[in-house]
Amino acid sequence: MRIAIEAQRIFRPNKHGMDFVALETIRELQKIDKENEYFIFVSPGEDRCLESTENVHIIELKCPTYPLWEQYALPKAVNKLKPDLLHCTSNTAPIRTAVPLVLTLHDIIFLEKRQSSNKSWYQEMGWHYRRLVVPRILQKCRKIITVSKFECNRIREALKLPQEQITAVYNGYSQHFRVKAKEPSIIRKYISADDYLFFLGNTDPKKNSPRVLEAYYLYLQRSKKKRQLLIADLKEEVIDGILKELQLEEIKPYLSFPGYISNQDLAALYNGAFAFLYPSLRESFGIPMLEAMACGTPIIAGNTSAMPEVAGEGALLADSYSAEDIAQKILQLEEDDSFYQKQVDYGLERVKLFSWRKTAEELLKIYKEVV
Repeated sequence: MRIAIEAQRIFRPNKHGMDFVALETIRELQKIDKENEYFIFVSPGEDRCLESTENVHIIELKCPTYPLWEQYALPKAVNKLKPDLLHCTSNTAPIRTAVPLVLTLHDIIFLEKRQSSNKSWYQEMGWHYRRLVVPRILQKCRKIITVSKFECNRIREALKLPQEQITAVYNGYSQHFRVKAKEPSIIRKYISADDYLFFLGNTDPKKNSPRVLEAYYLYLQRSKKKRQLLIADLKEEVIDGILKELQLEEIKPYLSFPGYISNQDLAALYNGAFAFLYPSLRESFGIPMLEAMACGTPIIAGNTSAMPEVAGEGALLADSYSAEDIAQKILQLEEDDSFYQKQVDYGLERVKLFSWRKTAEELLKIYKEVV
């Protein structure tokens, strides 16, 4: 088979969820499949995180904007190459292409009622672009892949798709996320404390940042330890705005907010954290939960959407809409050493069910089925 894969953003330095899914899956395909030929379409970038091999070819396409790259440059290059299929990995695809299409649709949050508008202009434009493109490409997809059974059912029901057109393929996690000794030299780049809570938030409303900060305030009122909170992916001005709106400015000295954290440093920060907070309002999967559990760090996840499915029945799940419940779950970990250790052990066992190799093997089956 001659397989084209869209991986437009994997060379950008500040990668996020969908970028890592595409990158890690391609790396595994590179390891396990020496028979088929792959053409990986990317946009130029500073982080050359993937190298060509004998049967995996990297093709760089330059274009000033993402919509032009996807709707003009990509289909032009693909139609010239004439592969057996094109796999688009990040929710959208060219509206016009002459080859069979496989789409990874991570979620349909952009079609659901919004909690609030995105604070990021880039995210807001992406939201409108997905709403415009996705309905126009669904019927052209030979196969639609999503990342959890929850999302599979949600998409099928919302978009009235045939059952055989969509399937769930779980994500994995990178193997550098594992239990290891604390690394103060890395931790100190982001927070001054040795023992802290860790929250991976951003400006996306689904990450529930205001309620997490409210829960942290309640935690500080009752905790004897008063652990600091490390917040990734939120700039100081955004945090200041949330604290002002909630009238919680007094907790700011307990917060560290370094902004974007490189993926290579994340493992050290998970290992150094007392607990990882992930009480989102909506997740189609939730790779950070696996990363934290693989590092032996208990998680507090939301009890909504795909999080219970991925974290499993033994995980510590909080009511994502209740700051009080989130705070109580933190205190439960802090005040019960035996319960804390059970959560550590549970997480280490749970993550054995997930790997990028399994993801790649499932994708390869789908490619063969489509061709």
